[in-house]
Amino acid sequence: MLRANGGEAALRVLRDEEVAVIVTDYRMPGMTGVELLRRSQELAPDALRIILTAYTDVDSLMDAINTGRIYHFVPKPWDPNELRVVVRRAAERYELGRENTRLRDELEVAYNSLRRDAAQARERPLSFDRLIGAEAGLRAQVELARKVLDTETTVLILGETGTGKELFARLIHDNGARRRGKFIAQNCGALPESLLESELFGHTRGAFTGATGDRRGLFEEADGGTLFLDEVGEMSAAMQLRLLRVLQEGEIRRVGTSVAKKIDVRVIAATNAELEAEIQAGRFRQDLYYRLNVFPIRLPPLRERPEDVPALVDYFLKFYRERARRAVRGVAADALACLRAYPFPGNVRELENEIERAVTLCDDGQLLGLEHLSPRVREGGVVSRAPQTLNAAVEELKRRMIEDAMRECGSKTRAAERLGLTRQSLQQMLRRRQ
Repeated sequence: MLRANGGEAALRVLRDEEVAVIVTDYRMPGMTGVELLRRSQELAPDALRIILTAYTDVDSLMDAINTGRIYHFVPKPWDPNELRVVVRRAAERYELGRENTRLRDELEVAYNSLRRDAAQARERPLSFDRLIGAEAGLRAQVELARKVLDTETTVLILGETGTGKELFARLIHDNGARRRGKFIAQNCGALPESLLESELFGHTRGAFTGATGDRRGLFEEADGGTLFLDEVGEMSAAMQLRLLRVLQEGEIRRVGTSVAKKIDVRVIAATNAELEAEIQAGRFRQDLYYRLNVFPIRLPPLRERPEDVPALVDYFLKFYRERARRAVRGVAADALACLRAYPFPGNVRELENEIERAVTLCDDGQLLGLEHLSPRVREGGVVSRAPQTLNAAVEELKRRMIEDAMRECGSKTRAAERLGLTRQSLQQMLRRRQ
């Protein structure tokens, strides 16, 4: 038990000691009990506050509750046994609150760690050669990435949500000089500032309520590897400053200590925000932007690379067909044309979700057709057509029937039988289409 003779002395104690329960008189010389409890909120925000008073004025009592965040009033003259019970219960409540906070933080950290470990266990090293779009819509971006693989240059990946920024960051890591180190990803917009700070930089025992031991942060976990910071534009001003210091000095400080530790981490950042506009609005530091934007790679949205849609559809169809155990034969030509025409504001992620939904709706042995696509995609993926002549319409019908037969049958011989043609006739039609 700690004692203090007056309000100022009590505040000095609170600056040096962890206190669970504060018990004070209502009236004291120099500082009232309510003022002491109000000022104590900055020094001991989680402590429970008890006030002893002989005053029964309701307005004064309500003001004291609102100002001092008082847990309990004990009227004078008080019963010593009753006061002991009140203080014991307050201390138990304080400990329960600390334990809840500690468990919540540990669960959050454990969840993030398990999610990262599961992702790393699932994913084998990636290759640019297997990236869908590497030879088409993403060719320029792949060429840029290859130039920066074996350097220590900080990379900033720009692009809309769902364009595959984390996948691209992992490709740079898996094919670069740090491939033997860890690749750790953290979404900077997914955690509040206090928890993000501890997650990135770690903390020491006693740094905050619930910090029962030292813990390494993600910068230390990624030492020798790559740390991917997604949605870096969502960082608070204080976190932006801490990240800037890491990039400038190559060292970190855990929360709760002034001791610096050198780290060897390559940072790849990503954002879907226009950081230059955020700088103009005063929400993003210009000096941090220059540190991150050393080697920018902008990933185009899916609507700007429709040539990649068929390959992506085929990839997701195979994946979700196996996972759902559905014998979906393929994608009908009109459904594929609709998917190519739809702008996909959610990009590759939205396309993946659309194919998963469509496979769920398909029956075994069916083609994935227009009727399996969502109304949003059907309405937004209408292919505009110029007026056709009869011959043009017939040719379009032939083209679709041939594509469907080839996709369903897998060979020219079986496709020709399905269409009632000889193999030679089918080959001649295919040559005319080329």
